[in-house]
Amino acid sequence: MEIVIKIAPIILALIMLGLGLGLKIKDFTRVIKTPRDFFIGFISQLIILPLVAYLLILILKTPPEIAIGVMIIAAAPGGVTSNILTKFANGDVALSISLTAVISLIGIITVPLIIFTSADLFGITNITQNISMTGIALKMFLVVTVPVLLGMVIRYFFENFIASKVNIFNKLNIILFAIFFVAAFYEESENLLDFIIQAGLIALILNISMMVIAYYLAKTFASGIKQQKCIALECGLQNGSLALFVSTQIFGTDILYALPTGAYVLIMYITGLLFVFFLKNKS
Repeated sequence: MEIVIKIAPIILALIMLGLGLGLKIKDFTRVIKTPRDFFIGFISQLIILPLVAYLLILILKTPPEIAIGVMIIAAAPGGVTSNILTKFANGDVALSISLTAVISLIGIITVPLIIFTSADLFGITNITQNISMTGIALKMFLVVTVPVLLGMVIRYFFENFIASKVNIFNKLNIILFAIFFVAAFYEESENLLDFIIQAGLIALILNISMMVIAYYLAKTFASGIKQQKCIALECGLQNGSLALFVSTQIFGTDILYALPTGAYVLIMYITGLLFVFFLKNKS
């Protein structure tokens, strides 16, 4: 995992810069104008998802190391992939972008809080001595918040040029994301089967159950089918690069804690595309 640890901050920062280039101030003010849909997505992603993950851990009696890895991916915000698949599914892309942007920015507080609380609950004691909740929050601020804000500033001053290149930036983000995980899997290719055996079941159940829960919760409370699609996908497609970054920062080269992230990312692309196919013709 040495290569991954070295490139993780750079790749994540570039991905978040790309996210920022696709954002405008209205993506945040939209939250105030249409609070109900945003609030449902926010609660589903930030509260229900970690709770579902925790309940599955208890039900399946997941080993502590795998359990904390599951909580890391559950604490991660949605990524650019959720925005793209929401578009493919004819969902509310604006809402998806707003959820990704806001939850990514406040993630510097929520992600460390969820992870360190989970570590206490699971009795995990081998957290790197140099790492604290404040330390992780600061690192996340530097590689998540700063690049997003920088991207927004660049977008503001070069609106016409950036606006015409947003799709290119989204594709570059996917390429960077792919490079990141190819590097991770290459380094741990011998353990790839373990990804599925040890963490695949809970990752699969968490991914599918959360998309279904979010979909029907949104069906009950959100304003329409486009919002349902968005919220379901936002809760099923996590920012795997951020989760892997956090895992390596806290637990170093110990691959066991990163197994659920690897398994979840492999699974979420398959289930996400199937879910898009299922949602595509719903209107």
